[in-house]
Amino acid sequence: MHASLTPKATISYHSHRDPMLSFFRRISKSKIGTWVIAAIGVAILAGFALADLSNFGTGQMGFGMGSSTLAQVGDQNVSDKDMSDAMQRRLQQVRQQRPDADYASVIGDFNAVLDALVEQGSLLAFADKYHFPLSKRLIDAEIAQIPGTKGLNGQFSEQAYQQFLAQQRLSDAEVRQIISGDLLQRLILAPVLANLRVPVGMATPYASMLLEAREGEAAIIPAEAFKTGLNPTDAQVQQYYAANRARYMIPEQRMLRIARIGPDQVSNVTASDQEIAKYYNDNKATYAASETRSLSQVVVQDQATANGIAQRAKGGATLAAAASPAGSNAAVTSLNDQSQQAYAGVAGNAAANAVFAASAGAVVGPIKTDFGWAVVKIDSVKKGGGKSLDQAKAEIAAKLNTDKRKGAIEDLVAKVQDALDNGSNFTEAVGGAKLPVTTTPLITANGMSRTDASYKLPPELAPVLKSGFAIAPNDEPEVVALGGDQGYAVVSPSQIVPSAPAPLANIHDQVASDWVNEQAVQRARSAAQQIAAKASGNASLADAIKAAGASLPAPRPIAARRIQISDAQGNIAPALRLLFTTGVGKSSMAPNPQGGGFFVVKTNKITPGNAMISPGLIGQVQSQLNQASVSDYAQEFVADLKREMKVKRNESAIQGFKARLLSSGG
Repeated sequence: MHASLTPKATISYHSHRDPMLSFFRRISKSKIGTWVIAAIGVAILAGFALADLSNFGTGQMGFGMGSSTLAQVGDQNVSDKDMSDAMQRRLQQVRQQRPDADYASVIGDFNAVLDALVEQGSLLAFADKYHFPLSKRLIDAEIAQIPGTKGLNGQFSEQAYQQFLAQQRLSDAEVRQIISGDLLQRLILAPVLANLRVPVGMATPYASMLLEAREGEAAIIPAEAFKTGLNPTDAQVQQYYAANRARYMIPEQRMLRIARIGPDQVSNVTASDQEIAKYYNDNKATYAASETRSLSQVVVQDQATANGIAQRAKGGATLAAAASPAGSNAAVTSLNDQSQQAYAGVAGNAAANAVFAASAGAVVGPIKTDFGWAVVKIDSVKKGGGKSLDQAKAEIAAKLNTDKRKGAIEDLVAKVQDALDNGSNFTEAVGGAKLPVTTTPLITANGMSRTDASYKLPPELAPVLKSGFAIAPNDEPEVVALGGDQGYAVVSPSQIVPSAPAPLANIHDQVASDWVNEQAVQRARSAAQQIAAKASGNASLADAIKAAGASLPAPRPIAARRIQISDAQGNIAPALRLLFTTGVGKSSMAPNPQGGGFFVVKTNKITPGNAMISPGLIGQVQSQLNQASVSDYAQEFVADLKREMKVKRNESAIQGFKARLLSSGG
């Protein structure tokens, strides 16, 4: 219980530390900070993270705003298409981390995205009104800097650019519009924000405030110390139960009847010998022995020359030697591992039939082909092993069994569905299909039983669980597809127990314990208030605790500088928070965030800080204030710019679009 207290210690500051000045960071978290992040076009082009700033500058404005126009800025408009594209890209980004995200998951970004589009449009409208043109060459140079537009040589590539556009689902005009907005931001806003500098004299008191040191005492008032004598009567337990029924709600429970239609239900379905033989005969080419031949051939244009080559080759000469007298027009070519079909594609069917009818080493020809007269020598023959019916039977049976069982499952599903469509109940439909039925115990929507901790619905039946809890009591049973090759299941609830508080008799001890805990907390709160009030007077915190009349832990010293609060980045111990929000000589109390009691802190001493001994801290505070000033100046400038350009919002169209976006799901 004492771990949350900060013991007294000497706190020193080193000027090279980053103090993480959260106090000043809060200053910079203005709306313009969000806008600047959302509107920077280069960042958008790098990741298309928040706002798709496309289609500005279309100038398609009529009198007033149409139903598809969400906002109007000068001669610019933000249409529902602009917003749809922007939110779609935002959703795509979120889905990279959370694949199940939908528009409801990103609806919190809706206003920021719309504001970014409006404010970007304000810049464009301002530039149009005051004739601030951007040249095509300038925009081209920006496009060439986008990483996705570069080829393998690191230079801009039109092909890479087109691929980039396709990947990001943008047109060239839309990219140019985004870049135009970014350039205008740089060219218009940058001069406004240049050289802003907070003087040292302004930063110094803030830095001194961070070095303020405080000393005090802190005590924990545990609720556990006030449980003595708390024994509730039955009437008090019943009253507490009645007042806190929502704390003891049991979620809806259902008993589900499930009939599987899967591999186990059709395991007796097998292919007959006749079906196996028919499949073998219908696919003889698959199981026949294969043969390839390596060939050497000569093709010449006249038959007489071919006859001479064939005569010499058949007389024992090599094909090359036999073709040599015919000169360079009788070159020998080799064709390795040719199937008959492949060789027929080269030389024609007549030549292929003759070559594949001859034995290895034979010389065939001359044969007339489309390219001339061919003389062919069979250099080698390779035969691949085919399969007889007996050899292929097991393989064919496995395939046919799989196919037949899939068909049998589909037939059973159709039979059950037809029965349900014709008014049959669960028992009649699954009984007609002779399906085995299992019944779960009463389970909740997570598939677990409150009465049997070991029970858990098998994970492959998750779709059944979802449907089983979605079916209304009077709905017909549902046939649910399971994942993978698990098949299907028919599901229907046989009993539904609505959500209700657990019976008091079953949870009496728990309710009694909750009553005791609450009463103890109330006593501890009252004691903490009395101790804080007494210690705020002339009494010390230790004396105030003794006067409380309970056995409580003694107070402990606590000391810190304000800069520690900044360094904590919001993760501040409650005792420290109280120390720096309580005046000297005063005491305050706060609940223990870990539960079960309260803190009481008394501030005894406050020592003002002196930043003059730490010039490094003054510089860091000055830097933080500079950042905040830039943000504030930018916010004021853009606010004036929007007033100048007379931004108009079509609230009815915005709300209608937002509702349609949520209903679409994504």
